[in-house]
Amino acid sequence: MGDRVKRRQHPPKANGHRFHGDPDRFPLLAEFIGERFGNSIENVADVAGGQGMLARELRKRLNYRVEVVDPRGWTLKGVESRAVPYLAEDATYYDLVVGLHPDQALREVVHSALRRPTILVPCCNFWRDDQRLGRDALAESIAEWFKQHHVHYERADFPFRGPQNLGFVTTPPETD
Repeated sequence: MGDRVKRRQHPPKANGHRFHGDPDRFPLLAEFIGERFGNSIENVADVAGGQGMLARELRKRLNYRVEVVDPRGWTLKGVESRAVPYLAEDATYYDLVVGLHPDQALREVVHSALRRPTILVPCCNFWRDDQRLGRDALAESIAEWFKQHHVHYERADFPFRGPQNLGFVTTPPETD
């Protein structure tokens, strides 16, 4: 029977907790945010942040006030969170909106770029209902939206493993 039963692969661990994908993405992205924004930000939204490991890293390393906004309500003990869907209209409450693989909140994070700086690392095609897009086509479609809406953006290849490490750093359009 042993040969016929596949062993279950467990996701890798980070700080004793299991995660899908590269667990190094949390400290690496936190380091990037700290280098990029320093003391210019205080309040951060971690959209669809799951258990809150990025929020923990940002709080511990940089003393940012971070709130996970994720309707699944799976956060670890001690992580500030709201178990509600994220809406772009809430962006003005935060100094920075982060969507590290934001799943169904992808559009809302992109639309937040009209109001606040964002860091976005898309993972899934929740951008277009009419067409399935691969990683590069998804990024190109989002970049086109940023251009059309005058959002300043730059692409970033984040140093964690996996195909879903291409992202964007944005600043809102200039207002008159």
